[in-house]
Amino acid sequence: MASDALLRRAGRLIDLYRARGWRVAAAESCTGGLVIATLTEIAGSSDVVDRGFVTYSNEAKTELLGVPAAMIAAHGAVSGEVAGAMATGAMANARADVVVSVTGIAGPGGGSAAKPVGLVWFGCAVRSRGGHTASFIFPGDRAAVRIAAVGAAFDLFEAAAE
Repeated sequence: MASDALLRRAGRLIDLYRARGWRVAAAESCTGGLVIATLTEIAGSSDVVDRGFVTYSNEAKTELLGVPAAMIAAHGAVSGEVAGAMATGAMANARADVVVSVTGIAGPGGGSAAKPVGLVWFGCAVRSRGGHTASFIFPGDRAAVRIAAVGAAFDLFEAAAE
């Protein structure tokens, strides 16, 4: 269950996107659907939320979003390249104006010196403007990393609507 602060932000996002007549989608890996789940906690979110893709495995990223397996092999699932491709693939398979993708290492294991636990890459695709990627390293345990990632995804949705 999302925190009260995240639910308030979700409500503001729903209102913002409804006022613009825009729809959103998300392609999620390490958050496992938490971005869309938090948005859909808000009554009336169906006016704004188009769909979510939970693509936890590399195969799902390839099969559902068209992320090239060679890209995943070359850069790893937790990379800017894959986050960007996830957002682009979700945009191609959704009726959304803005898509945010999330892929990261929530922990407690799976990290390395190059890609530590807490590293999360995001992609943001805006139908009218193209896209970009960003990464953050969030502190804390698995739950804290995942919740922080939802907050960062909301930041991207907010910025895309400006």
